Amino acid sequence: MMSFPKVGNLAPAFTLLDQNGEKVALKDFRDQQNVVVYFYPKAMTPGCTVQACGLRDNAQELSKRNTVALGISPDPVPRLEKFVERDQLNFTLLSDEDHAVADKYGAWGPKKFMGKEYDGILRTTFIVGKDGKLKAVLDNFKTKSHHDDVLSKLDELGLS
Repeated sequence: MMSFPKVGNLAPAFTLLDQNGEKVALKDFRDQQNVVVYFYPKAMTPGCTVQACGLRDNAQELSKRNTVALGISPDPVPRLEKFVERDQLNFTLLSDEDHAVADKYGAWGPKKFMGKEYDGILRTTFIVGKDGKLKAVLDNFKTKSHHDDVLSKLDELGLS
C-alpha cells in the first residue's frame, strides 16, 4: 500500500499541463493561495463529474478562503478541455498521463472494480497551505459531498 506524503512536510512539487496545454506548477501558488489538489480517476465519468461540479458550484466559497482547486487525472489534455467545456468548470484540470504525480502523492495503487484488480487513481484530496506545506489528506469521502468536506476542513484548519 502506498503511503501519502506526511502532513506538515512540503507537498511534493509538480508541473503539469492544464486543459489548455499550459504548464501549471504547484509552486506558482506559493505565498499566494491555498491549493486543493484532488486526484480523480477519469474525466467525464459520473462520480468525477459530480465531484468536479461540486467544486465548480462552490468556487466562490473556495475563493473566500483564498483557495484554488487543481484536479489531476491521467487523462490527456484534449479530454480535460472537453470536460471543462462540457461542464463549464471554473478551475484548473491537470494531465498526469504517466501518473508520476499521483505516485508521488500515494494516489495511485491497486483498485478493485467489478471483481477485477488493477492499478489506478485512488480518489484522494490534499490541502496545501500557502507555505507549500501539506495541511490535510482526505481519502474517505463521497463524491457528492466532497466540496463540503473540503470547505469544512479548510475552516477547521483556519486557512485563509
